[in-house]
Formats: sequence, C-alpha cells, structure tokens
Amino acid sequence: MDLNITKAELVKRYRRKIFLSLFLILSTLATHAQIGGKHTYEFLNLTTEARVAALGGDFLTFDDNDINLGLTNPSLITPEMQNYLGLNFVNYFAGINYGNAMYSMDFEKIGSFMGTLQFIHYGKFDWANDAGAVLGEFSSSEYAMTIGWGRRLTPLFAIGANYKLIYSHFQTQDNTFSYLQSATSFGMAVDVAGSYLSENGLFVASLIAKNIGFQLSGYYAGHSEPLPFEMQIGVSTRLKHLPLKLSFLYNHLEKWDLTYEDPANPSTEYDPITGETKTQSDIEKFADNFMRHIVMGGELTIAKIVDVRLGYNYGRRQEMKVESKISTVGFSWGFGLRIKNFSFSYSRAAYHLAGSPNYFTVTTNLSGFSRKN
Repeated sequence: MDLNITKAELVKRYRRKIFLSLFLILSTLATHAQIGGKHTYEFLNLTTEARVAALGGDFLTFDDNDINLGLTNPSLITPEMQNYLGLNFVNYFAGINYGNAMYSMDFEKIGSFMGTLQFIHYGKFDWANDAGAVLGEFSSSEYAMTIGWGRRLTPLFAIGANYKLIYSHFQTQDNTFSYLQSATSFGMAVDVAGSYLSENGLFVASLIAKNIGFQLSGYYAGHSEPLPFEMQIGVSTRLKHLPLKLSFLYNHLEKWDLTYEDPANPSTEYDPITGETKTQSDIEKFADNFMRHIVMGGELTIAKIVDVRLGYNYGRRQEMKVESKISTVGFSWGFGLRIKNFSFSYSRAAYHLAGSPNYFTVTTNLSGFSRKN
C-alpha cells in the first residue's frame, strides 16, 4: 500500500468504487428482472385499490388528489391529500385476503408524506399427519410498512419515492408431518417515480421503477432471493368537453418477451384437416408480445358523484384464459360513489373462470370531522 497517497486521492478512489458498485447493482437488477415465480415478496405487486383494479390493475396517472393512487405512484402524493385516510380490502381466492390502510400529511418545506400498512393473509391450512388425521391448523402472512414522499418541483413536474420495510412469515409441515416449522424473512425496497403534468391539466405521464431492494435476512441462512423489480410507464388523458378519463400503461420496460410456454400444456395448435402445425407470423408475434405489456382503462363521471369504470388487461387474459371458454377473463369493472365526506369504490376483476376477486375502498378526509369555529 502506498503510504504517500493524499487524502484527496483516497476520497477520489472511494468515489470511483462507490460509483462502480452502484452501477453493478443497477445492472444486476435490470438483467435479472424476470417474471413468473422467480422473486420473493410478490404480494407487493398485488393490486389493492378498487379504482386501480377496475381500470386494469398496476397503477394510474390520474392527478386528482386520490390518496389511494400514492402507493403505486408516489409522484402523485400531493398537499391536497392532507389528513386523508384510505382503507382498502380485497377478498381474493381460496380464503386469501389482503389490504392496506393509508394516511397522508403535508409538510410545506419538504413535501407531502403518506404512510401505508399493507398485509396479506393466506388463510388457514389443515395440519395433518401421514395417516390423514388432522392435528390442528396453521397459517402464513406477509406485511409491508411504506413511507411515501411526493413533491411538485414545478407546475409541470413532480417526483416521489416509497420506502418499504417488509416482513414475511410462513408456516409449513416438515417432511415427516410430525411438527410445524416456520420461515421468516425481512427485506427493504424503494420505489422511485416522476410525472409530467400538462399545463391545462388534461394530460399526465409517469415513469416508475419499483421494488428496488433486497432481503435483509432470507428464509434460510445463506440464501437470499431477488425482489420483483419492474419499470413501468403510463399516460392518462382527460377529455376537455366530456367527464371521461382514459388510462394507458406499459409494464415491464425491463423485459420485452413476456410469453411463457408451459411444457406440460403446450400451446401449439394444429390444423384439424391437414394436421399441420399452425405458426404465428413475425407481425403476429410482435403484436401479441407488445399487447402483453399494455393495460388500458376508462372512467366516466356522472353528475360529479358517481364514477363508472372499465379496464382491460391483455396480458392477464392471455395467461389466465381457458381456450374452451375464454369468457371475460382480462376485463375488469367497478364504480365509485362520493357522499359528503366519504368516497366509496367497488370493483371486480375477472382473473379466471374459477372466480373474480372483489375490491373495496373507503376514503375520507378526517379534517371534515373537526368542529368549525
């Protein structure tokens, strides 16, 4: 080691190392960002808010001071959300329930903040021995505490970020069925977002990178799993002479090919007459893959108190449909109602013929309950 290195040179070298380390971390996130059961804490990507679910899922770019949009798009956390409370609950499949509670406060000099407690409970499972005798029950659950921050830099640009602390707890039977064993994990993640808002208020565009993070402790010693990192872009427009908002999202910017071929259930189609294999043209393959990234929806406001919503998720439809009976898989719908100091939302999203989750949202401004002087 050269003892004659100056302090300035030492600092310069450390800066280079830190920059290189950050570059390698971000490169790893981008190159290893895959979908389909390769990540932990996947519950972070579940749509919780009824309004978001009704318009296809994922996130929205509506700039109308809705606290429920801040969790998925922190750049839309605004001062107007001061003292708002949002409660969301989802009746999912097979006894699984999840939801969150969120509250927002504004600090004029540093920005607007929103705190969210998120949970998912996987229901109860029978604990049985190898003879089939039920010995009891066990369950599993996961939680996340999120602190969101948003700030309007200029009338046209806003930024935001979410900081998440994650706790996961699973109980399982051991291989001999004689006892229960537990696996727990802690993690942290960050979402960053930026939005452009047109001067006339009719157009909004947002770019989001979410779930940038890692496990602080894995389920098993010496073993860690990646988080479900994703980059998304979305735009929305509000018609000037009609109370209609339209939303268009493009998901998984970090990965182009979202198709999946199940070896146990190949999708290869054959001509019923000639027996020849049907193949897609390059244009058909491109269009199919492109549409798997797209989520679209629309919201129509009636008499300023009722919202009617409809959404379509092409990727969900392709992944979850049953060829013999496609039905409405991929479509979602819902409505919102504003009564005095409360807003209520309900939606239903068709995932599969097996059923559709129900989404419930209640929002209120707590300042409306304070006694006026």
